[in-house]
Amino acid sequence: MPDRGLFTLGHSPDPDDAFMFYAIAKNKIDLRGYRFEHRLEDIQTLNERARRGELHISAISIHAYAYVTDKYALLPCGASMGDGYGPIVVRKHPTSNVQHRTSNEDGDLVDSLRGCVIAVPGEMTSAFLALQLFLGKFDYLVVPFDEIFDAIKSSRADAGLIIHEGQLTYARSGFEKIIDLGEWWKCQTGLPLPLGGNVLRKDIPRPVQHDLFEIIRESIDYGLTHWDEAVRHSLPYARDMNVDLAGKFIGMYVNEFTCDYGEIGRAAIRKFLEDASDKGYIDTPIDVEFVE
Repeated sequence: MPDRGLFTLGHSPDPDDAFMFYAIAKNKIDLRGYRFEHRLEDIQTLNERARRGELHISAISIHAYAYVTDKYALLPCGASMGDGYGPIVVRKHPTSNVQHRTSNEDGDLVDSLRGCVIAVPGEMTSAFLALQLFLGKFDYLVVPFDEIFDAIKSSRADAGLIIHEGQLTYARSGFEKIIDLGEWWKCQTGLPLPLGGNVLRKDIPRPVQHDLFEIIRESIDYGLTHWDEAVRHSLPYARDMNVDLAGKFIGMYVNEFTCDYGEIGRAAIRKFLEDASDKGYIDTPIDVEFVE
């Protein structure tokens, strides 16, 4: 088959992304003559690169997608949706100014958290936007996602906004959960919380866009139908997790919405971004476009 060119493919060095792109990385499916250069970088870096239009295909925060609609369209597959779960806010020890959440004390929780410095993994992450929707204005410190626990332990921050595998490992690392933002969002809207997706540059010819979409969809399908081997491939990216915990984490974010957003997933994106726009947290027109 003729060489149809090299495309840059950006994704996070995390088990769910590694799982999704396993079949591409290891040539388990027909790549139709295309070649892919994998760029593994944290999500905040990928968001920044997408704003500059640097990568052909990239994982991206749904929050950041609002700012790159002139350059990229969302792929219908590859979503990371938290359906009743998602990023969490944790603390090291109970303190007098942060209280445990109960079903009727969101107002008290908001007030107490506003008195904290919260370590966050980036201003363009969907987790940060979700926390803004929940909390409003708050004091925060931006640190790499895998250094948030350390920021709390060293008292640079009072609490931390946790994404990726820390959502499962926080307790054994000496922290306790204050709130799950995906749970809160589901209670508020009845929708899953849209966290991440994959985008494709609009300047790629339409026939090639379609080919790339099909390849990525087939890669996700391959992982789901060859679960054990795809999870094993993902283990080097599963910080502090054994195979069972890695499989649990992957199962949280590689789900029915990953295969296709569907009407519910698309509605969730629009609701998330429109609510943020209405509250002034996004200052650009919302124009959600999918590759067809």
